[in-house]
Amino acid sequence: MVAATPLVRTSGSSFVGPDGQPLLLRGVCLGGWLNMENFITGYSANESLMRAEVAKVIGPERAEAFFERLLTRFFDEPDAAFLAESGFNLVRIAVGYKHLEDDAAPFEIKADGFRHLDRVIDLLAAHGIYSIVDLHALPGSQNQHWHSDNPTHVAAFWQHRHFQDRVVHLWEAIAGHYKDNPWVAGYNLLNEPSDESGAVVGPFYSRLVKAIRAVDPDHVLFLDGNTYATDFSMFTEPFENAVWTLHDYVPAGLGRSPHYSTEEAEAKFLERSEHARSLTSPILVGEFGPIYGGDEERDAWLRGILRDQLDLYNRHQASWTLWMYKDIGRQGLVSVRPDTPYRQRFDAFVAKKERLAVDQWGSDGIGLAEVTQPVQDLVAQEFPDFDPYPWGRFDWVRTLLLNITLAQPMAHEYASLFRGLDDDDLAALADSFAFESCEVRAPLLAELQAALAAGSPAPAGTA
Repeated sequence: MVAATPLVRTSGSSFVGPDGQPLLLRGVCLGGWLNMENFITGYSANESLMRAEVAKVIGPERAEAFFERLLTRFFDEPDAAFLAESGFNLVRIAVGYKHLEDDAAPFEIKADGFRHLDRVIDLLAAHGIYSIVDLHALPGSQNQHWHSDNPTHVAAFWQHRHFQDRVVHLWEAIAGHYKDNPWVAGYNLLNEPSDESGAVVGPFYSRLVKAIRAVDPDHVLFLDGNTYATDFSMFTEPFENAVWTLHDYVPAGLGRSPHYSTEEAEAKFLERSEHARSLTSPILVGEFGPIYGGDEERDAWLRGILRDQLDLYNRHQASWTLWMYKDIGRQGLVSVRPDTPYRQRFDAFVAKKERLAVDQWGSDGIGLAEVTQPVQDLVAQEFPDFDPYPWGRFDWVRTLLLNITLAQPMAHEYASLFRGLDDDDLAALADSFAFESCEVRAPLLAELQAALAAGSPAPAGTA
């Protein structure tokens, strides 16, 4: 453990750091690591299914060894050093609950469940970087999509008290583990909750905050709004030393709209941050950022959207964590190089995923139009008033048709590519994710560093 310093806290509309002065927290999300996501590391469907399929092919022990090495190589000392040298002071770490608890043994915290999280928090601390522990996937899934390790389209977490009880217990354990760690800036309680009723999420937050505060009264609590950190209308209870966290993706930046205007982007940010501003609370944009496609002209336009966002955040003294740090080339600040063993083995598979649009993130949701469009048209024709939560008919159809029906068989295909590999081959695949096997998206880093240089905390006494 690094020598103790005072905890980050909130003070009015600012964070305050160890010196008691206003502090802007700005950095990246470490996604795809302790909560793997299909577009980040190249597999298909959801993490639990993928891991099970790989274990069938190479055996449970060899699969465990492979994933253990992958997690170690994915983020290590050179990664922490790079982030510090680049000027960042915060990493939001996405964690899936299965690292801490098994479904077969609920309410039993794994003896070594914190090993990777501890390692990375200490690495970052040694370089002067704070961490946010972000519970990204919950028992029963707190939202309808793959990034909560959801094999269906149902967010069952909100329907079962059992799942909710387990999450309270998980957070009591996490808070107990990190309550004396000064380099943990705080706890992001639920990533992108999506409670269709809107009636459960508020009372559950109240229950969860009370439970955590009984264990750890000091760390900042980060609370995502409902409907994927965009809707705060059902929350009325203020919490001390807490931040209502928004996610601020621009549709044009995700390839979901041909239209973009700075005025509309700013209006959406102001709408999503209004709750925090009304409480005179700090603003944290927990996720944002375009998805890049490799066409330099278009990517430059996308970086212009990002530049507008960063300028907006600076003007409002908002802290932020970019989604995301590392992947295989879609969105990350750092990406696995194409000449690595992993990319050489799996790039053709990823191309097939893109052709079929089985990954929701970064695809057009259409894929083979001769197959998907008739289904979309049929549902629209037969059920014209069908507008399901959270994102409507188109998303609902494509989730079931592409991101589940096609994606789950592809998880089996992904695993088949491990067949016949020896232990050295598996090690080489895992080592492809090491920093020395990656390349930095230099234009993106330049935009981020320009924003770091341009923004500065408000002077003491002006919060």
